Amino acid sequence: MNQTERSRSSYLTVAQTRRVYDRIGRIQDLQAFYEHRAVARLVACGDFEHAGSVFELGYGTGALAKRLLTRHLPVDARYTGVDVSPRMHELARRRLQGISRSELLVSDGSLRFPFGDAVFDRFVAAYVLDLLSPDHIDLVLAEAHRLLAGGGLLCLANLTEGATRPARLLTRIWRTLWSLHPALVGGCRPITITDYLDRMSWSIRHHTRGTTLAITSEVVVAINSTPADARR
Repeated sequence: MNQTERSRSSYLTVAQTRRVYDRIGRIQDLQAFYEHRAVARLVACGDFEHAGSVFELGYGTGALAKRLLTRHLPVDARYTGVDVSPRMHELARRRLQGISRSELLVSDGSLRFPFGDAVFDRFVAAYVLDLLSPDHIDLVLAEAHRLLAGGGLLCLANLTEGATRPARLLTRIWRTLWSLHPALVGGCRPITITDYLDRMSWSIRHHTRGTTLAITSEVVVAINSTPADARR
C-alpha cells in the first residue's frame, strides 16, 4: 500500500455500502466459489475448537457463523457479529434461528464496538477489510487489538494481489473497475493485509495466499501478543 491508495476517494461510504449489500442479499453466497478455500484455511488455522468467544465483523448471510457454531466452536462458546446491512442481518438471523449462543447486531458504521477490553478470543473478518479505506483498516485492527484477550487470534481473509499471471491480469482489471465505480465490485479491491499488521503488536502465526479461478485470496491468523490491560 502506498500514499496514493491511502488518499484515493473510491472507497464506499457506510450508506453506499449498506445499499450495495442490501441489494446483493443472498447472492453474496455465490462468492463462495472463490472464497471457499480461503475460508476453509481460516477456519482450520483459527483454532476455533478452543475459543470461548468469537467476534465477527461483517457476518453477511451468516454462513461462516453457522459453520463455526455447528461444527467447530465448543458447545458453550458464544458468537457476536456486526454488519451494516439490515438485509444481511435478516438473512443471517434466519440462518442462525434456534442457535441461542449467537448475537447479531446491525451497526451504524462506527468502528468502535460496544464491548469491553479483552472480552473475545477470536476476531474474524472474512472479505471485509478489502472493502475499507486504509485508515479504516487501521481503526479495525486497533479495535481488534483492544477486544482480543492476550493470546487471542485475529483471523482474516481478503482479496489480495494476483499470484499467477492470469490473476495479476485480473487484479489490474479489478482495480480499474474499482477506481471507476467501486460498487461494480462490491466496493472491494485487492490488498496486502500484512502491510497493516506490521505497524501493530501482532505476531503472525499463519499467512498463505491461494488462487481460485484467477482470484487470489490472502489468509492471515495473527496472535494478539499484548493483553489490553498491559497497554493501559
